[in-house]
Amino acid sequence: MADLTHDSDRILSDSKALVRDNRDGGRHRRAPSIGQGSAKVRRKHLTTKVRNVVIAVLTIWLASGIAGALFSGIGFWGVMAVLVASIVAVAVFSSYPKMKIPRREDINKGNVQQMVGRTELWLEAQRPALPPPAARIVDDMGVQLDALGLQLEGLDQHHPKAREVRSLVGEQLPEMIDSYRRIPDNMRTEKRAGTTPDEQLTDSLSKISGEIDSITRQLAEGSLDDLAIKHRYLDYKFGEGAATSPQLEDKS
Repeated sequence: MADLTHDSDRILSDSKALVRDNRDGGRHRRAPSIGQGSAKVRRKHLTTKVRNVVIAVLTIWLASGIAGALFSGIGFWGVMAVLVASIVAVAVFSSYPKMKIPRREDINKGNVQQMVGRTELWLEAQRPALPPPAARIVDDMGVQLDALGLQLEGLDQHHPKAREVRSLVGEQLPEMIDSYRRIPDNMRTEKRAGTTPDEQLTDSLSKISGEIDSITRQLAEGSLDDLAIKHRYLDYKFGEGAATSPQLEDKS
């Protein structure tokens, strides 16, 4: 009996460690999300895992309760079976389903706003293979893509800026990183025509980052103008403009 208790304690301890590691997602191994878009996808994925774990464990315990009612109890071995089944269910459903990273060929599908979100998640998966300067630009690019995604909300898919974003973010950016990753590691720091592939990638990412910021600002111009017009109207109606309006002067 002592051996059985010891074994069950060991199984429980090992399973808790596995679940904790899965729950953390290798906290020390995986870098944080680069932006809100990819973070939202990861939160949704984690919520699905937690829901599956809860459903599985409740199902096991409900089944054990029904069995206990039908057979006047399930006994010690039945309790141990339920415990082990619960641990296995937690371990399995906290590991699966795995997070699906968008494939390169799927990035440029759907509307342009969804494409920006998929690119953000895809970039996270490429980041470990990039040189540190390029990886830092990718980190900053996540915030830029979040801002761009907000400006793209409700934009006509055939708008010139939508097509420009699709070309820049959905085609040129991933194609450039794919080209870099096809270069053998030992050749990425070798100079060719005065520069290395690492330096070329970093410089290209910097230019794309600047272009993303430029497009976002251009798309935001309409909102900025609209806000300025509303501000001037309110100032005229209720602010200093109202105090010096002809109507007020006539009444005085």
